[in-house]
Amino acid sequence: MASKMRSLEQNIKNIQRLGGHKSLSFSDLCMFPHIHFPPGFKTPKFEKYDGHGDPIAHLKNYCNQLRGAGGKEVLLMAYFGESLVGVASEWFIDQDISHWHVWDVMAQTFVKQFQYNIDIALGHNSLSNIKKKPTESFKEYAIKWREQAARVKPPMDNYELITIFLEAQDPDYF
Repeated sequence: MASKMRSLEQNIKNIQRLGGHKSLSFSDLCMFPHIHFPPGFKTPKFEKYDGHGDPIAHLKNYCNQLRGAGGKEVLLMAYFGESLVGVASEWFIDQDISHWHVWDVMAQTFVKQFQYNIDIALGHNSLSNIKKKPTESFKEYAIKWREQAARVKPPMDNYELITIFLEAQDPDYF
């Protein structure tokens, strides 16, 4: 009985030392250890998502980059972590993938996690608050403003763009 207690205590210490992981073996660390890639399949160079920006746009880019996977959900799921960096990668690594039986569930979980990027997207009113800094040229400012305007959803027509851009200018400009 005492040896079983010591063994249990040692296992608990080992798990705590490994940050909650059972072991450092491949099967315990790999999120998709039973997925085998087709012969000759080459990993594409992924555009990385860092937790900022539109998660749905990232999913679209990711799926387009993996067209060669033939729509096989297991390949899409297995490679998804390779398209993430920073906070997004940390989030992905901490997930319990036993809930992800199909791509749609994983994609919905991902979008739900980073939905706030869509929710806090710029609106029409916030564009008029983007002011030119004294250190930037008017051209630099106009390009920066237009990049932000392109992120507004729903997209604005040219008349709205011009009107809001003019509203954003200091009275001295006129």
